[in-house]
Amino acid sequence: MRTSILKSLKPDIIIEMLDMAVAFENWSKVMQRADMLYQCVQCIQEERQEHQARGLPLPYIHTERPLVYYHGFSLQMRGMAHQKMGQVDQARACIEQYAQLAWIEDLDEAGRQVVQEFRFRAQLNRYALEIDAGNAELLEEYVNFLLEHPEEGIKGLRTIVEAAVRYRWQIDRVLHMIARQVQSTGRGEMDSSNNDDWYHYCYQRALYEQCMGRQKMAVEFILQALRLADELEMNRYFKKCASLLESLREDATEEQIRRYRVFLEEIG
Repeated sequence: MRTSILKSLKPDIIIEMLDMAVAFENWSKVMQRADMLYQCVQCIQEERQEHQARGLPLPYIHTERPLVYYHGFSLQMRGMAHQKMGQVDQARACIEQYAQLAWIEDLDEAGRQVVQEFRFRAQLNRYALEIDAGNAELLEEYVNFLLEHPEEGIKGLRTIVEAAVRYRWQIDRVLHMIARQVQSTGRGEMDSSNNDDWYHYCYQRALYEQCMGRQKMAVEFILQALRLADELEMNRYFKKCASLLESLREDATEEQIRRYRVFLEEIG
């Protein structure tokens, strides 16, 4: 992308574009936007270095966060896109890059805190990537990490259950440990910041319970996922849930079917 175009872009606007691409699970678009953000930050840094070398005042560019944040975030999003597209080695490389951001020059205290934040994110996402890739030998280590950081519990549950469904793992003990921790620390409540993770956890948990032969429990989780899909206003989520519930209808209790009908009437 031409430098003149990059200079006209604002990092925070690109992040909004990235968030939209993630919401629609358009991973090729996420990759494009992440690269755009990375190039934009590089352009800003190079311009600042040029002004500094010439003894000129540094150009002022308003950003909501320290510049190092945008550098790390672009790499994190690029890594996520690689992971979702099954490109595990490339995702690992991105994680290693945003784990090591301290090389960036002229970091103030806020910038150093951002570096620490991305070091933690890298550790968390490294575990998630390996579990997603089917490395079951790291499951216990990942669970212990989540127990030490309960604020990451629901994201961790989502990752583990998705992997369990994909690789046919039996994870009842793990689910009991983490779900209890999430609930006991008050992190089990849904809000606008974690509804998406809760939806995916509930949907995947329904698939897991179905695989385990616990059909009525599967219905309970798909009913939760239905409500979340409605709250998120994601039609494709809702259709997936309704389809799964219909496939489980014969095994549902009369009370579960009644709740399903009442819900449909509420939103009809």
